[in-house]
Amino acid sequence: MKLDLRLYALADPAVSGGRSLADLAARIAGSATLVQLRDKHGSTKAMMEEARALIGVLAPLDIPLLINDRVDVALAAEADGVHIGQDDMSPADARLLLGKTAIIGLSVKTLAQAREAPLDLLDYVAIGGVYGTTSKDNTSAPIGVDGLWQIAQVIRARESKFPICAIAGITEKNAAEVIGAGADGVAVISALSLAADPGLAARTLRNAVDVALEQRSRT
Repeated sequence: MKLDLRLYALADPAVSGGRSLADLAARIAGSATLVQLRDKHGSTKAMMEEARALIGVLAPLDIPLLINDRVDVALAAEADGVHIGQDDMSPADARLLLGKTAIIGLSVKTLAQAREAPLDLLDYVAIGGVYGTTSKDNTSAPIGVDGLWQIAQVIRARESKFPICAIAGITEKNAAEVIGAGADGVAVISALSLAADPGLAARTLRNAVDVALEQRSRT
């Protein structure tokens, strides 16, 4: 399944605006290009049920579903891949278990991590947090647009067209900034799930990203 990072929606039952994840996915499916299930507090059983419900909505529309951290859940639910952090299963082990066709992404927060990331085993990196966010327990200071640009430069020096998304605190108001700094898309949660109209929020944000990418392609 083709990787498209333009609007990467994170679905989390703890930040769902009172909606089921399947309902939220259905509302944003016309604009989201990739969806991740993130459930830091739920049981394995709950994650399996959430994953299968999301796949039921997304698979007919050819929108990939990734699972945050849990390679076992991705395998059992037959999701399209995983997103892993620096302290999770190694990309090498995740690739060994999931196979060559799975989508595997890695969180990158520092220049050192960007230099050491095994790009040959990955499909994309998510750089951040760029801005402050309340949707994730995170004590690290935001890296800002300058930090995003610096880390993206390290990645692109290693592989010029390697896919990059930016994460944390991104809205339609600042999406153009992160695209200008080198991101190919944005990973968001609150901007969609906590919006009064998630579908409208998704369309607005996707349009902001598309416009910014078009402008970048002309420079």
